Amino acid sequence: MNVAVSDRIEKQALLRASRARVWKALTDSQEFGAWFGVSFDGPFVSGQPLRGVIVPTTVDEAVAHAQQPYTGKPVEIFVEEMLPERLFSFRWHPYAVDAAVDYAHEPTTLVTFTIADAPGGVLLTVTESGFDRIPLARRAKAFTSNEEGWRIQMTLIETYLAQGA
Repeated sequence: MNVAVSDRIEKQALLRASRARVWKALTDSQEFGAWFGVSFDGPFVSGQPLRGVIVPTTVDEAVAHAQQPYTGKPVEIFVEEMLPERLFSFRWHPYAVDAAVDYAHEPTTLVTFTIADAPGGVLLTVTESGFDRIPLARRAKAFTSNEEGWRIQMTLIETYLAQGA
């Protein structure tokens, strides 16, 4: 199921891995960064901010090539919640790639990953919500970019896990 409404994006993937393995790929900042395409300065800790920079994914050459123009762009997240093997969430500024824009005063969106047992594996759902609060001048671009981005990221984590990383 893939859902996109004006305020929320939702994507799902059936992953052929254990809950523990999916959890580690999501919440170990180095593993997350490898498939997602970000190098973080430290670990994910509930209630804490974390900085990083965009780097090309190690999972897919075509996606890595598409990420190349954004290499070095800062990424800032605030880890909201970590419920082991069930839920991981963070806040961030969506599509915050223009160095000339100060996003610090803009509202953030909430990204939530949920893990559930499913026949044949684990169902991973990612939901990003809060787009209706993003300034109108950049809301449509942020939504469209992230809607496509989450589709790609769900494929990347599936590939990452399938490669036995």
